[in-house]
Amino acid sequence: MFEESYDVAVVGAGHAGCEAALACARLGLKTIVFTVSVNSIALMPCNPSVGGSSKGHLVRELDALGGEMGKNIDKTFIQSKMLNRSKGPAVHSLRAQADKAEYSKTMRQVLENQDNLTIKQAEVSELILKDKNEVSGVKIYTGGIYHAKAVVLCTGTYLRARCLCGEAITHTGPNGLQAANYLTESLEKAGIELVRFKTGTPARMDGRTVDYSKMTEQLGDERIVPFSFSTDPDSIQKEQVKCYLTYTNEKTHEIIRNNLDRSPIYAGVIEGTGPRYCPSIEDKVVRFADKDKHQLFIEPEGLSTNEVYIGGMSSSMPEDVQVAMYRTVPGLENCKIVRNAYAIEYDCINPRQLYPTLEFKKIKNLFAGGQFNGSSGYEEAAAQGLVAGINAAMLVLGREKITIDRSQGYIGVLIDDLVTKENHEPYRMMTSRAEYRLLLRQDNADLRLRKIGYEVGLVSKEEYDKTVLKQKLIDEETERLKNTYVGTSKKVTEFLIENNSTALGSGSSLYELISRPELDYFMIEPIDEKRQDLPDDVKEQVNINIKYAGYIEKQIKQVEAFKKMEVKKIPEDIDYNDINGLRNEARQKLISYAPVSIGQASRISGVSPADISVLLVYLKSRKL
Repeated sequence: MFEESYDVAVVGAGHAGCEAALACARLGLKTIVFTVSVNSIALMPCNPSVGGSSKGHLVRELDALGGEMGKNIDKTFIQSKMLNRSKGPAVHSLRAQADKAEYSKTMRQVLENQDNLTIKQAEVSELILKDKNEVSGVKIYTGGIYHAKAVVLCTGTYLRARCLCGEAITHTGPNGLQAANYLTESLEKAGIELVRFKTGTPARMDGRTVDYSKMTEQLGDERIVPFSFSTDPDSIQKEQVKCYLTYTNEKTHEIIRNNLDRSPIYAGVIEGTGPRYCPSIEDKVVRFADKDKHQLFIEPEGLSTNEVYIGGMSSSMPEDVQVAMYRTVPGLENCKIVRNAYAIEYDCINPRQLYPTLEFKKIKNLFAGGQFNGSSGYEEAAAQGLVAGINAAMLVLGREKITIDRSQGYIGVLIDDLVTKENHEPYRMMTSRAEYRLLLRQDNADLRLRKIGYEVGLVSKEEYDKTVLKQKLIDEETERLKNTYVGTSKKVTEFLIENNSTALGSGSSLYELISRPELDYFMIEPIDEKRQDLPDDVKEQVNINIKYAGYIEKQIKQVEAFKKMEVKKIPEDIDYNDINGLRNEARQKLISYAPVSIGQASRISGVSPADISVLLVYLKSRKL
């Protein structure tokens, strides 16, 4: 029997697995990453894009912590755009269309050339456990045994996967790749609770058969903003491809309604629960019956292929129905399908079995990340993979594990929601889920999280020093503006009148002028005679901090109150049955969730403020 020993074994090489494996290897640990096919490394089976509303925040935070996704999309994007520019900075989010093949190829090259990292094409079929509550390695289907001090599960949508296209069902993973059919049984034997989820993807068309003249052009930004704080913006300015916008219509909807009985979703064939916020076109037509059209985005899959992606029209309808409904869409009347749309079902876990560190509560040395944790999306997966990988490394190295809390980043919101709340469908990140979103902007992710990445060991001193300097320049410029006054000179008065702002009756600081709704830091440059030439990202931070100072201060106070609840830890060996005054529902939920802090306990559905008060009194009486 073949045997090898590693510090960390990562199961799966999707977006979560890549980040987990790279983190462990970069921290000096002997790491192996398993994949059912090396061709599936960092695969983008759905839309080849990175970022988007709230998801862009996750990628920039991941980059600030030392992850790879931001760097990789900066190398391989073919169109980039900052979304929600018409709204406030809290919801600005980067989104980039990737070259699908290049993204996967480039990430694979990074893994292949990473010291301490071994790639193994094999299907993991079994966890190796010691005493039923401690993992010590994995076994692959061909019999090989790989001992490991920590294991990170990032199986994505491959566990017992099956793809559905009408009546046709194939037991494969995404894109027809091999499914992982054997690990589920081992996980269940280990006492891990599994659930069945599903997701889907639209058809891919031959771009030569699409009439773009009937669609609206969607262009990228004139000045491209990189995802990675390490990327020089000037190095990625390039010609971008065009994307297009079109719509479904009543004829499309009629074809769908007439064939609902042939949809696996409505015929009862699909067992898994699908994502609420990324529904199939069948779901849209049924759930939003009052809508006479739905947006569709036509986006290229890459520079070396004619395939285009039909965003917004995922489906599991039979092939003949797909052809008919797609051809009702303006511009797609003569389209030819290269790859049919399909739904995919897969096994994943109930994430309430995890600590906020993404380690299993009942099985030592076992971590989990990505869609295996019941989430959706490449960005959510990568963020979890990085945290799981870091904490697996911290465990092996005997160092303190990290936890990103809700006040520190969207990554903290994502993980806290997964491990604390009841999720009955694939979880998707949204800006509305972050209660401190004005503080957790995508533009300041480095200022919030770079220090953690540096202390962990994934961010170099050079990169961290850049962040420290950036903060210093922001503070100095803000202070200068507070102490720089302008009077009622003709130049100042004319400037204010030209910009529809009230003229001054007496002197005012530049800081006060920037605070006016109609003005900002960039506009007042003509009357700011002592302004130094500063980097664009510094100017952006100065402007936002001044414009939203009152709101930011209010959220900082809210965070301070939140922190008081988070630092009040709950002992692992607490017996909730000993606490008089707890309602039965609260007692059951607290036993089930095993929260690590009063803050986490307070966010559990079914635990009331009164229950929290009882718990606090109990902890105080026991001097805990």
